[in-house]
Amino acid sequence: MKLSDLRPAVGAKKVKTRKGRGIAAGKGKTAGRGTKGQKARAGGAKGPYFEGGQLPLVRRLPHIRGFKNIYRIPFAVVNVETLETKFDANAHVTPDVLLAQGIIKDAQRVKVLGRGDITKALQVSAHSFSTSAREKISAAGGQVTELAWTRPPRKVR
Repeated sequence: MKLSDLRPAVGAKKVKTRKGRGIAAGKGKTAGRGTKGQKARAGGAKGPYFEGGQLPLVRRLPHIRGFKNIYRIPFAVVNVETLETKFDANAHVTPDVLLAQGIIKDAQRVKVLGRGDITKALQVSAHSFSTSAREKISAAGGQVTELAWTRPPRKVR
């Protein structure tokens, strides 16, 4: 056997049909497009949006309003009233403790807000506090510790 004797297996290579090249080619005249009509013509096929002149579905649906802020920094939010009910006096409240108690689902960043009242002196550590929450905890004899956190880098478009 020589290199020049090598041939592909029978039926492995199929000759491409050349459309519109005369009757003898097998796909002459109409080139497999049938006779007449929009689809028989060049550029006649319409896109998926086109619905035969009927108002397309995309235009019948209402616009989606508003926008999604890609720079939003998510915080797990806890209110002062929750701290009042869930913890005893002089307790140390940290994001890990809140996560263990099931008060928050994610301990990445925690913000304490001032809804409700607090009477117990708690030592609260969180990443951020609202002004009213800070004042209420301090007024009850508690201590506020703000944990350090870094702002994620902005996405460059």
